[in-house]
Amino acid sequence: MSQSGKNGLTYSDAGVDIDAGNLMVEKIKPAVRSTRRPGADGEIGGFGGLFDLKAAGFTDPVLVAANDGVGTKLKIAIDANFHDTVGIDLVAMCVNDLVVQGAEPLFFLDYFATGKLDPDQGAAIVSGIAAGCRESGCALIGGETAEMPGMYSDGDYDLAGFAVGAAERGQLLPAGDISEGDVILGLSSSGVHSNGFSLVRKIVSVSGLDWDAPAPFADGKKLGEALLTPTRIYVKPLLKAIRETGALKALAHITGGGFPENIPRVLPKHLAAEIDLDAIKVPAVFSWLAKTGGVEAKEMLRTFNCGVGMIVVVSAENATKVTDALTAEGETVFPLGRMVAREEGAHGTIYKGALGL
Repeated sequence: MSQSGKNGLTYSDAGVDIDAGNLMVEKIKPAVRSTRRPGADGEIGGFGGLFDLKAAGFTDPVLVAANDGVGTKLKIAIDANFHDTVGIDLVAMCVNDLVVQGAEPLFFLDYFATGKLDPDQGAAIVSGIAAGCRESGCALIGGETAEMPGMYSDGDYDLAGFAVGAAERGQLLPAGDISEGDVILGLSSSGVHSNGFSLVRKIVSVSGLDWDAPAPFADGKKLGEALLTPTRIYVKPLLKAIRETGALKALAHITGGGFPENIPRVLPKHLAAEIDLDAIKVPAVFSWLAKTGGVEAKEMLRTFNCGVGMIVVVSAENATKVTDALTAEGETVFPLGRMVAREEGAHGTIYKGALGL
């Protein structure tokens, strides 16, 4: 007997719900609309997002692009059933990478993939993405929602983000004049940000604590909620300092790989960053992770930001001016080290003092 009529298979029988996808698009439209900015005033739903560089005020721009994800921090969001903030992390990881090159973030696209689409869960995630876009001044101009049964277990999802920014030609960072004796400033992080969460999850499993247990390092918060504190977005304070002072020589976003992997990326080969570990006021979350997991300081420094989410390189005479500009915009800024000559074959990051774990 042929399979026809009411016995015919549908896409829905295979696990893909087109109606749920359409419902999610309707749910997220207000959040997406809230991110509009000069250059972007379209509505989502077309085949591509449009952006007008001239309307954004640029005359001879160089475009800068970045993409990233949130990593296994998503697993904590899924297990703790708290989806409102991982979208902020997604945006932060991309736009912080743009601003370190002196670029103003302009627009953002997201990719959200799941086994079974829950429109409310999807809308919570996108509301976080929109919040991150508003905080960094970039427009959410499009995205992709993929329902893929068999690829992801029920409740699991993954996120990827793509951001494009621009800087006027000749104003990109790092500048070519970084020299010995320049000062390194540290900007405080909001916590673990979005790196090292495979180790975080391993440490939590060793601790025996549930995600809804009181966080040992954060009063009044559950463990899952405290660990999901979103990545700090440094875009607006840094852009303001770049434009007001003209004194920032280089910036480095401290992500996976910590100081040793990220700082040398913006330095000339003949210089090294000498970091004064005593200058870092290490947040309690890192002390708890190190103690509970028996993690050595060196491993902490190459896995986590340890309290420093961004570093700024300035000449010694401009250090106070730049510190004041960033402090006025709400950043916690402290002297973290200086530029020194790099020995032949030596690493680009060297330490003095000890990390206060």
